[in-house]
Amino acid sequence: MTPPAAPHAALPAPCERSAFPRQTFETLRTQFTLVISLLAFLPNLVLTLASAGNLSWSGAAWILLVGLLSAVIGYVLSGALLRPLHRLELEVGEGDFAQFHTDDPREIRSLRRAFGSLMTRLGTEQTRRNAFMATLVHDLKTPLIAAGHLTRALTELPLPDHEKRAVGEQLQTETERLLALVQQMADAHRFERDDVQLHLAPADLREVAEQVARRLRPQAEALGLTLHVDGAGQAEVDRAALERALGNLTENALRYARHEVRLTVAPRHVCVQDDGPGLNVPLNELAQPFNAQPVVIAGQQYTAGTAGLGLFIVRRIAEAHGGTLRYGREPPQGGPPAAPDASPLTTFTLVLPEVLP
Repeated sequence: MTPPAAPHAALPAPCERSAFPRQTFETLRTQFTLVISLLAFLPNLVLTLASAGNLSWSGAAWILLVGLLSAVIGYVLSGALLRPLHRLELEVGEGDFAQFHTDDPREIRSLRRAFGSLMTRLGTEQTRRNAFMATLVHDLKTPLIAAGHLTRALTELPLPDHEKRAVGEQLQTETERLLALVQQMADAHRFERDDVQLHLAPADLREVAEQVARRLRPQAEALGLTLHVDGAGQAEVDRAALERALGNLTENALRYARHEVRLTVAPRHVCVQDDGPGLNVPLNELAQPFNAQPVVIAGQQYTAGTAGLGLFIVRRIAEAHGGTLRYGREPPQGGPPAAPDASPLTTFTLVLPEVLP
């Protein structure tokens, strides 16, 4: 039998042998030191070699001394140049880097601002993620639990036909509510991206408003409200997206109106007005994809995550068209200003710069 070969000693890989010097020269201080040292040493070397025909021992010693002094000077100067950067590195590790220092160069100040902006965006995203999870836990869980109870009642309880029909209608209502919430969350995620794609085409804004009014008029009548459409205008818009935006604004108006909701079309904008109480928070804070805190509007509390989805979608549709969404409280038109019931009208204005006169 052939005896087993003796195991060979493990040799370091070429990359492992060269890892130390490569990592050493990858540091900024080493590179700065090398550059400064060469800039100080090479002119002295050239002058020494040019002035002396034959290099003596004293000349060689002088060159070595100059090289050593150049290296020391390069090391000291590189440390001074990189001191603000090292200080910023320590402050970033501690999480406290917003305070500027008097000796910070312009580039370090720019880095501080960039880090601050990045942390703000990360905090916003974390807040939205928490609100999104709150939406999943509460707003999706509630209709699912209700649907489960209704389904159990249909399958396990001996209900009369009319009660079964009522339970079935309630189950359908909960299912529609769940689907609407899921669609709203999906649309909010889609419109949250910056690359919203629109298919622009000439459209009659009055016709779009009438279409929205026809779809929501049964809901208005069930609430005892009147829904009017006035004005006229043309625009280059994505009709489906614009209908979605006007539908969201009109549904919100119907939710809070006391007597009527009015859609007004004009050459440069479309307004949705109602005689409800209005918003108690700024539009910029409410029209966010997922709010972190519950919002109370007209005495009704909305859970974190869902209060501003509809308005956020409207705002993003307006911005994708090159316009804006505005909110205000305006006095009623055509009525006496001193009338006791003449409360200001809640007005959402969908500004479309592409609207043609």
